[in-house]
Amino acid sequence: MDKVTEELKKGLKLLKQEWQEDLAQYKKKFLNTSLADKKKEGITWHPIQVKKTKIGMGERLLVEIEKLDQSQNSSFHSGKSVAFFSTQDGYASSENRVNGVINQVKKDSMIVTLQADELPDWMDSSRLGVDLLFDEASYREMEFALKKVISPENQRLKELREILIGDRAAAFSDLSRRASEHLNFSQNQACQKIANAKDVAIIHGPPGTGKTTTLIRAISEATDKGLSVLVCAPSNAAVDLLVEKLTDSGISTLRLGHPARVEEKILNQTLDAKTANHESYRDLKKLRKDINQYLKLAKQYKRNFGPEERRQRKLLFDEVGRIREAAKHLEEYISFDIFQKTQVFASTLVGASSHHLRGMTFDVVFIDEAAQGLEAATWIPILKAKKVVFAGDHLQLPPTIKSFEAAKEGLAITLMEKVIQRKPLVAELLQMQYRMKAEIMGFSNEYFYGGKLLAAENTKQHFFEDESILEWIDTAGAGYTDRQEEESLSTFNPEEALFACKYLNELIKRIGISKFKENGWTIGLIAPYSAQVRHLRSLIFESFDFPNLKAFADLITIDTVDGFQGQERDLMLISLTRSNERGEIGFLADERRMNVAITRAKRKLVLIGDSSTLAVNPFFDSLLGYFEEKGGYRSVWEFLVN
Repeated sequence: MDKVTEELKKGLKLLKQEWQEDLAQYKKKFLNTSLADKKKEGITWHPIQVKKTKIGMGERLLVEIEKLDQSQNSSFHSGKSVAFFSTQDGYASSENRVNGVINQVKKDSMIVTLQADELPDWMDSSRLGVDLLFDEASYREMEFALKKVISPENQRLKELREILIGDRAAAFSDLSRRASEHLNFSQNQACQKIANAKDVAIIHGPPGTGKTTTLIRAISEATDKGLSVLVCAPSNAAVDLLVEKLTDSGISTLRLGHPARVEEKILNQTLDAKTANHESYRDLKKLRKDINQYLKLAKQYKRNFGPEERRQRKLLFDEVGRIREAAKHLEEYISFDIFQKTQVFASTLVGASSHHLRGMTFDVVFIDEAAQGLEAATWIPILKAKKVVFAGDHLQLPPTIKSFEAAKEGLAITLMEKVIQRKPLVAELLQMQYRMKAEIMGFSNEYFYGGKLLAAENTKQHFFEDESILEWIDTAGAGYTDRQEEESLSTFNPEEALFACKYLNELIKRIGISKFKENGWTIGLIAPYSAQVRHLRSLIFESFDFPNLKAFADLITIDTVDGFQGQERDLMLISLTRSNERGEIGFLADERRMNVAITRAKRKLVLIGDSSTLAVNPFFDSLLGYFEEKGGYRSVWEFLVN
């Protein structure tokens, strides 16, 4: 067995390990678990009530529901599959179940696209609940793709796998490309590399370097040449952002995927919407109406009827068959017409397996946020590619993996990461960053990017008057101790959270409340742990202790590191949370996650954390040293004494 096949087979084994672990964790939360425990785990809402229903895009039934027990946890997110059920004597009925896909989740309500033509009668019940379902389909698609790559049936796939993870060199032409005046030098270099690549190219886009801008330009240049293009990303949100930017650039883009998983502002780019807006859709709608009418007539005939009735019913069913065939042909024509007018097809990595793309190949497949997609998922669109372009940053967030063992064995290493390490010449680093003041960028630049990044001229204006750019407020010795939340086992530090809110309150007053409002300056609070995020949200949005902060609700975002990926805020405060005598810092030791956290701020970055716990780790020791060197170190005692 050659080493490429061996590596892919190992990847398949690790994928199955992850699948089993994910399923085991789901079953542990779900099967043989009481309704009360499932509610505690956040995978069931009960009781709920239907607030309203309406017909959405593509004639799909939308249901808005509200949970009546508002103290429940929630693991529900848009795009997830769910099942509604009714309870009888405290148990879920096995008969009354209907599935759906979540469009949108708010704190105590959600909108779901129901997989039914009309609302079942039992959903009027006061004993209604909704469960989160396990997504096995994605794993099946990933497994299928890996098996295809292990035994490639076409020559191009065979070549691409040898180029991406084997010893075969990637080929480039020496075509000249006119530089775009809207791009900087390194962005133009990246577009040149993409244009010249015959097999693969990588845009390595560190924070604030305009990766999306560069990618959109490269896609635009490909469509100008008449090339067929597929654009993918691991998450629906990342795909939607690209579709929005492509549409704004005047590129005809078709967003594939369930409309429930698509953001409202780009719904018009979905196949359902484009079908509904097609000039022949009225004829299709009439044919569907005729089918329903003839079926109604045919069903009027009961079992005991004579030869004439039997003949009439047969004629009606024959007519239904004929109209169905006509509707099918018209539907195929509408889809064909839409596809002919589409310049760019867009989907998630797993969504690239859509039956709509069956048999299609693309001149170029662009994969954004490629450093966050599992290797198996990344191969799905590559099955359809003549050439592949990766974009992302393998020094930021890695993919989320449930199996610790599989991650340790190599599942956490993405295909982009493998290619950039084995074929460094195919990658182009974007060097000019437009987000952060040079001092904020400095540590990441040296630690992760070899000092190659440059702060653009505009960042010199990114500061608050009479304020330092960097602050590490050291809580060592203050007695702030981290602990575990009972329900979620997530870590929080109530004393540190309270201090963070007090400090932020004073800082906003010092800079000037009116200045924040006038300039629309944004504020971010990051905590690495969801329990600390919940605690901070409760202190700011639900208590009455910090009225100034509550008044800033529209400008303040509080989230985990993952929640801030790809975002920026003028003022960023990070509550590092961990403080204990054992020097345990958990997944704070993940340097790539911390790279994301400390590169979100534009004007001022504040870290609050216990140096005696954190600086045991070499990364935090270096980070603390950088803050000291820049004059940004302060002790919490300065504030407590006052």
